Formats: sequence, structure tokens, C-alpha cells
Amino acid sequence: MDTPNQASGRVQHLDKVAVRFSGDSGDGMQLAGNIFTNISAGLGNSVSTFPDYPAEIRAPQGSLGGVSGFQVSVGHSVHTPGDECDVLVAMNPAALKQSYKFLKKGGVIIVDIDSFKPEGLKKALFETDDPIKELGITAQVVEVPVTSMTKAALADSGMDVKSVLKCRNIFVLGLLCWLFDRPEEAALKMLREKFAKKPAVYEANAKVLRAGYDYGHNIHASVTTYKIATDEIRPGTYTDVKGNEATAWGLIMASEKSGRPLYLGSYPITPATDILHELAKRKDLGVKACQMEDEIAGVCSAIGASFAGSLGVTSTSGPGLALKGEAIGLAVMAELPLVVIDVMRGGPSTGLPTKTEQTDLNQALYGRNGESPIVVVAPTSPTNCFDMAFEASRLAIEHMTPVILLSDAFIGNGSSAWRIPEADEFPEIKVPRVPEELREQWRPYLRNEQTMARYWAIPGEDALPHRLGGLEKDAATGAISNSPSNHAKMVAIRREKIERIADDIPELTLKCDSPQADTLLIGWGGTYGILYTAAEELNAQGTPVALSQFRYISPLPKNTGDILRRFRRVIVAELNSGQFADYLQARFPDVRIERINKVEGQPFLVKEITAAVKDILSK
Repeated sequence: MDTPNQASGRVQHLDKVAVRFSGDSGDGMQLAGNIFTNISAGLGNSVSTFPDYPAEIRAPQGSLGGVSGFQVSVGHSVHTPGDECDVLVAMNPAALKQSYKFLKKGGVIIVDIDSFKPEGLKKALFETDDPIKELGITAQVVEVPVTSMTKAALADSGMDVKSVLKCRNIFVLGLLCWLFDRPEEAALKMLREKFAKKPAVYEANAKVLRAGYDYGHNIHASVTTYKIATDEIRPGTYTDVKGNEATAWGLIMASEKSGRPLYLGSYPITPATDILHELAKRKDLGVKACQMEDEIAGVCSAIGASFAGSLGVTSTSGPGLALKGEAIGLAVMAELPLVVIDVMRGGPSTGLPTKTEQTDLNQALYGRNGESPIVVVAPTSPTNCFDMAFEASRLAIEHMTPVILLSDAFIGNGSSAWRIPEADEFPEIKVPRVPEELREQWRPYLRNEQTMARYWAIPGEDALPHRLGGLEKDAATGAISNSPSNHAKMVAIRREKIERIADDIPELTLKCDSPQADTLLIGWGGTYGILYTAAEELNAQGTPVALSQFRYISPLPKNTGDILRRFRRVIVAELNSGQFADYLQARFPDVRIERINKVEGQPFLVKEITAAVKDILSK
């Protein structure tokens, strides 16, 4: 292979840098990427990641369909994984072919040259023996004999060939630690923790990591190295956290602050399963996590736990949310606190299980029979998953209602640097127990006059009747009622209860606002980092744009209409065909709403947003 634009060693100082790890599904790209991310977060860098892996369990080795990617951006004020990467690691020809399009002009490609043999080129459907030339790549290519160097490092380890080859990703990690001035010891510490119960495996990986780091020193004269800026950070303990992990921890905090035990009834489904895995580890904190036989059993067990006085939670993705719909309606009718977490993926049906979309919004808002209003909220980043899981739990308990938390695969699997909060930074969750003065007149649908939430009588803790169920109940007595006027009254009460929650959530805020901005860019949920970066770039380029990102969707913040009417043009960007835009347009028909939509199973790129906004404004 040729190596065009070979540099003589130089150092680049960058505010941020993006690296893409690309290889076979079994090459450990996610692990290497996660360790690199954790090291960077520990150094005070902002981080944002995008794991991008195939849905197949294991495609043929070396094939185009089996390529797994992990992109991470680290540095100062990082909000996205980057439209393009500065450095691409390609472990084989297929990885190069699938991933070179993500490389910035003038970037660096690191290839395992040992894998670029005729057999590997054939599997990747190359027609010549020079893939760099064939693809028209004009980048700095660093040919590294990763496989042979890994074998040499472990020649006397006694490990079999298959086990040795599993360490190739750690050799690359060592090389990247040198390339980006990451401390070798930090990587070793993480490996030590990961393989604490397998000391021989740790020693092998440690040896390979050092070999990769040393190899970097040996090629110093022929490759660019990078110095990366760090953020000014608030004192505290920091870690790299994935959105699904943060969601689990937010639920635990809510359990602590409410004094209600946490129960998760769930069924494994990509990309939400990690929430079940994380909570299953926390028996030490009193968490009960049950893997049920199906999605319906998962939500029904959570409703049962809620009836018994627990914080009942169920986690899923789009297909599972569809199956849970009838049971969620039962929780609406019984007015029980229930948190339903939907980590959205591409659909319909099985769709794109490992890809991200925002296509479950309509299902969350309307996917139940009858008049069945609930609360819908959406986290904006991996770290915000903690806050919004806590908030979903608070709203569910204090207002006695199901709450759907709409996360997505992008932020659920992605990660950010996170300062672990102190317990006193979060408010007490006030459980609406039956007041002592109302116990004599207690009926199951006796309500708080301000919030319209019914009081929560808990079996075993209150000697009070618990007459709840799926049939309509009399508003006064709680007995089964078929009265038309009573049904109309209960429908109105359940709707009013949700609407009054607008008094208990923050008002909508603006980012990048200026007196010159007459255009408002709107997003919701996990698109925040990309839209915020796009808004900053548009303003820097002389196109004044304000940004507002919705976390509360049902009900909407009280000042939503006032904010929308301030701007001459309102543009909603979302990863679906326009569901949130339709929702806003129906509520504010006097506001002209324009749209930017993408339904490809991939997150927005910043450049897609900036180009689309300019195109809309030019008309």
C-alpha cells in the first residue's frame, strides 16, 4: 500500500479531536473506545461517543457487514462525537472501506497492515491490491503491523493464537495513548479493574498496551501527534458514563429520595438491556430487578410492585412499548406511579435494532386505547439521563401517574464525562400518603385539590381500602361505575391532572439567543448536542439562530407558546418524519413551523443541520 501525504513528525494543538475505532465485531473496538474515553474524561476532557455496531450477532469475519465502529470526540466544550474523525483506526480492509468516509481531510489513518493481504482485500470486495489508491484516499496513512507486533509481545505467554489475537485492540489503544498524550498508567488501571479476576489476562493485555505505546515512540518522526485542550472543571469525582447506566443510577437516586424501594420488571431488548444489567447489580442498594418472560409480564409486574408501594419501573425499546400499551392504560386508570423507559431505535417492527431514531414519540403520546393521558419526558444527553430518570420518577410518584422516559440508542449507548452528584443536590420526593385528617373519609380516588393527584394508600402500611382496577370507577366512592356523566368527569380529571403538572416543571429556556435572532431552532431529547453545536456555528457564521431543546413533552412547559411566538421562523429538527413538529403545530396553529427530518437510523451531523437551516432561511 502507498502512504500518501506522509508527515514528518509534528505536534498539533487542538481544542477537540475525534477518533474512530473500526474493525470486526470481535475486534474489541467498543472496549478500546470506552477505555480511551474514560482516560480522557479523567484528564478533564469533555467527551462524547457514538458506538455504531451491526445488528447481526456475528457477520463473517472480514466482511463489510461485520464492521463495528466506535467514534469518540474529546477536548474542550465537546457536545457531539464529531461529524468526521481526525484519526481513523482500521483493523482490516472492510473497516477501511466502510469507515474512510468519516475521516476529515488531512486526517490520519492507522491500519493493521498485517490484515491487508489478498484474502482480506477479497472479503472486502476490493478489486486491486492497493485499497488506498482504489478508494482515492489522500490522508496520512500509518501502516502498523498490529497483529505481528501483538504476537511478538506475547510470544512467551503460553496463550493460544485466538487469545493472542483478542489483544490486538489493546495494542492499538497503547499506540493511541502515545499519539494523544494519554497517560499509560491510566489505561493500565482500567485494564487492571476489568480483569481483576483474571490476572493472567491482565498481564498479557498490559504487556501489549506497553508494546503499542513503545511502538508510537519508535515512529515519532513520521506521524502527527496531538495535544488536546481540557475544560475548566468543577471540583468533584468524574467518570465516563453511558446513558443507560446514568438512567439506572437516576432511578436509584429517586428510590433513595422517595424512601420507596425500586423494582424493575423488564425483558431484554436492544438497546435498553444495559439498564436491566446495571440495576441487577445493585442488590446492595435494595434494588429488585427481575428479567420477566416477556414485555407484558415486565410492565405488569412493575404495576404490581407500584400497587404494593414500590417505585415500579419497566424498560424497553419501541416494539416492547407497543406490547406494554394495554398495561400502561391500566396504570392510567388505577392512577399508580409507573416509569416506562423507552430507549428508541429504528422501526417499525424489528426495524434497525442497533440504530437510533426518535420515531416512538407518537406511540408514547397516543399509543393506548381510550382517553389515556400520561407524562412524556426526554433526556438530552448521556449524563442528562440521570437527571431525567430522577425527574420521571419524581413526577410519577408525586402526581400518581405513568411517565414515559424517551431516551434513544444514540445517548443510551453513548457516553459523556460526568461529575458524580452529591445526594443533597437532589430534592426529596414527596410521596402523596393519605393525610391523617382524611383517613376517616378515605376513598381510593380522594385527591389533592391542588395537583389533582389521588393519595397513595399502600397495602401493609395503611389500614385503608385499595379498590383499584381497569374498570371505570366512581369519582366519589371508587366503586365500579358505568355512569356516562361519571365517566366524562373521570376522563376530565385524568386529563386535568396531567395538565397541572406544567406548574411543576421548569419553563422552556433559550440557548444562543441574541437580539438579532429571529429564527428559533427546536429539538427534543437526544439531538441536543448536535443542534447546540450547529446553532453555535450558525451564529459564528453570521446567521443568528436561537435554540430551544425540549425535555418535557407532555405536558409542555407553560411558556412554550410565548417562546414560539417571539420568533419569525420556527424550525423543528428531529430524527423522524415530523412527529414533534406536528404535535407543536396542533397546539399552536398560529405559529408557522418548518421542519428538518432524518430517518436513516443515524444521528444528525452538524453540517446537515447548518445546511438545512440556511436552505430554509434562503426561501
